[in-house]
Amino acid sequence: MSSRTTVRPATTGDVDAIVALEAEAFPLDPWSANLIGEGVSGLLPTITVVVAEHAGAFAGYAVVSVVDVDAELQRIAVPEPLRRAGVATAVLRGVHAVAGEGGAARLLLEVREDNAPARRFYERHGFSELGRRPRYYRDGTTALVLATTVTMVP
Repeated sequence: MSSRTTVRPATTGDVDAIVALEAEAFPLDPWSANLIGEGVSGLLPTITVVVAEHAGAFAGYAVVSVVDVDAELQRIAVPEPLRRAGVATAVLRGVHAVAGEGGAARLLLEVREDNAPARRFYERHGFSELGRRPRYYRDGTTALVLATTVTMVP
């Protein structure tokens, strides 16, 4: 991770940047500005949104839900020019911190079976396949359910 990348809780001032990246990263099923705003504002009880800043500018975000001993990474996105620069790793560390602080022991996520770069990223970060959800995505693609142990980074 670059020393120029920091992760912090999202604020309402981040909503427009998150919405724009959401549309770019998930064009088939972007979350609405209203839903993102509710998540950032704390109106969704289990949801935390974190954002990354790289060199002082917005560089990505993640949405994590913590319920009891399980946390779910619901969204994570980094703009194309910042991919493979350590930003997603920094965001994932922030997600682990949120999950751990919420009492979760396990971090779950779903990833498209055909998204090889994301699958490699998650594998490098200790995720393994827990199950499959056939025809999960709108276009019929199977989702892989991945899991890892929550780790707190000092």
